[in-house]
Amino acid sequence: MHARRAAGEERTLTSVGAGADFDDFDDVKEPGTSRQTQSRGGDRAVSKLWHITLSVSGPEAPLTEVRRGLEQLAHDHPFLLTSRYANDHAEIRYWEEARDLHDAAAVALRLWGEHRSSAKLPPWEIVGLEVIDRETYHLRIAEGYGPPPAAPVGVHPF
Repeated sequence: MHARRAAGEERTLTSVGAGADFDDFDDVKEPGTSRQTQSRGGDRAVSKLWHITLSVSGPEAPLTEVRRGLEQLAHDHPFLLTSRYANDHAEIRYWEEARDLHDAAAVALRLWGEHRSSAKLPPWEIVGLEVIDRETYHLRIAEGYGPPPAAPVGVHPF
């Protein structure tokens, strides 16, 4: 998927990789929160961690096939924290590193469709997406009203 930019320049939306010079900057506040990276034009672009909750649903599928597909997705997408599933819906939680919410959401919205064939996921549709930054996630947990912590890590029935 390409997004049009200035004067015909195109960019591909994808997960933000760390790159060879990931730790070369001294002005990083806390490991894992915000990172300074060098962009093409020499300017510094900040990437952050975003907590993603993706909800999918559709026609009933055998639980064993749903579980196997989610386990394969977890293998294919190493930052997958936890998945909960039933025979007609699932919820996937993971951390994504991206420059901003728009990039994190774009990657999240493609996750299910891009892995549907390789992981043999059910033909379900995305019915919900929540993208919050790391600080908001931890604030919600501390105040007791956020999504429950993604533990135990792995693929589990609802």
